[in-house]
Amino acid sequence: MYTLLIIIITAIISIAGFSSSNLIDKLILWPRRMDNPAQYYRLISSGFIHADWGHLFFNMLTLYFFGNIIEQQFAMQDMGGLYIVFYLSAILVASLPSFIKNRNNYYYRSLGASGGVAAVLFATVYFDPWSKIYLMFIPIGIPSIIFAVLYLVYSAYMSKRGGGNVNHDAHFWGSVYGFLIALLLDPTHTQFLQQVMHRN
Repeated sequence: MYTLLIIIITAIISIAGFSSSNLIDKLILWPRRMDNPAQYYRLISSGFIHADWGHLFFNMLTLYFFGNIIEQQFAMQDMGGLYIVFYLSAILVASLPSFIKNRNNYYYRSLGASGGVAAVLFATVYFDPWSKIYLMFIPIGIPSIIFAVLYLVYSAYMSKRGGGNVNHDAHFWGSVYGFLIALLLDPTHTQFLQQVMHRN
């Protein structure tokens, strides 16, 4: 339910932004303009706008498939409503490194739900590390735990390399945050290791 609500709200705001540069300018993560706390809302609002239809579709499709899994995990711990807090805080945490790194860069801007979506995806890695993740144009499923390692290495490398239009810092830190929150959700703190050791 919450996942679908997030998708609907994100789609509405993003689609509105496609035809309104003013709306994008008000919501986008723009560190140089965030010189006072009144502008800090951008750390979260930037997660509800996207560059184009493809950007929006890919993020929301991924959220749709994996969000319900984590939403159920929150519900099993009688914390269903905190799922939204988890998602919003993931966007915040994923945005902070870019904000700090680019505070004096007037030209740097970032938008998209990738940080929050990465957190959701990596939370599912914790609960089901051997589930298969299928990438576009690759017909063979990749075990999620292997995908997770490769994804983190790639994101860290691309962040250090710099350049391009992708916020790899948001991907990296959103992923780490999602995995850590999943660890906290597991009351025994052993579920991940048990899953890894007992591959079906």
